[in-house]
Amino acid sequence: MGYVVFLPFVVPLTALPVARLVEQRLHPRTVTLLLTAVSCVFALCSTLCLGLLGVVGTARLPGNPLPDGWADPEVRAVVPYDEVTGFAAIAAILAAGVACAVTAVRYRRVRSAARRALAGVRPLGDLVLLPDAEPYAYALPGRPGRIVVSHGMYAGLDAGERRALLAHERAHLAGRHHGLLLLARLAACANPLLRPLVPALAYGAERWADEEAARVVGDRRLTAVAVGKAALSLRPAGPGLLPAFAAGTAGPVPRRVAALLGPAPATGWLPSAWTPVGWAVLMAGGGVVVSTAASLSATVTMVGVLSATAL
Repeated sequence: MGYVVFLPFVVPLTALPVARLVEQRLHPRTVTLLLTAVSCVFALCSTLCLGLLGVVGTARLPGNPLPDGWADPEVRAVVPYDEVTGFAAIAAILAAGVACAVTAVRYRRVRSAARRALAGVRPLGDLVLLPDAEPYAYALPGRPGRIVVSHGMYAGLDAGERRALLAHERAHLAGRHHGLLLLARLAACANPLLRPLVPALAYGAERWADEEAARVVGDRRLTAVAVGKAALSLRPAGPGLLPAFAAGTAGPVPRRVAALLGPAPATGWLPSAWTPVGWAVLMAGGGVVVSTAASLSATVTMVGVLSATAL
């Protein structure tokens, strides 16, 4: 097994530079799905390797379920023994589990609170207008999904800008962006090195919805104006864990507006391999392959040793 088991912990360091490069050239839909897949694979591989380190490092503790032959010198030569690393791995797994549980419970509470806020308000199709002067708008997933818009936001936009807003939020619901963002947050809980990918993925989801809104409305400039006016409003008061029209952050908004004022991105899924973006996608794929191969190699080694000692 050796040091290959540590590769899945450091390979995610290459993910953010790749994300910065591909988000400028690929369609936001492709970027968002790519980052989600990469985050999940890296998180699963690092968690698996933590489990292997925990088993190996605590193999000699009383009461462990491993065969007695595990402590033989021949076995220790194949599978390095480090009790400190084993305890650290177990602690990391427990911390990651608690962080994932807290994130999932918080997300569920946010959704439940948002649903309760709609009680007694009659929807207009999938649109729910709340009598709140604070401007905000967000997509609320569920069965059925709802688009929640405050009176302050609705009154501050003209008819065309409202169509862009509704198309943007419907794109969030159709693309299940809330689920993708939750997966990225859970992956970051499992491997903290993946945390920088969460805002990158959130930006990709907003750009995806922007492009879909521009396609539905048929006017990129109008959509850009709607996004800009929403950003210039007061800070959104909607749930922070759900996709929102103003995204709750002013930083990426100028980039979103600039992108909408430019030409539409290519709709192809993959770029040419002989371009910088193509190389970036290959790097992301290579990182996934290396991380997966390292974790599977360590797993196969340990399973083989366990089978041999059991016999």
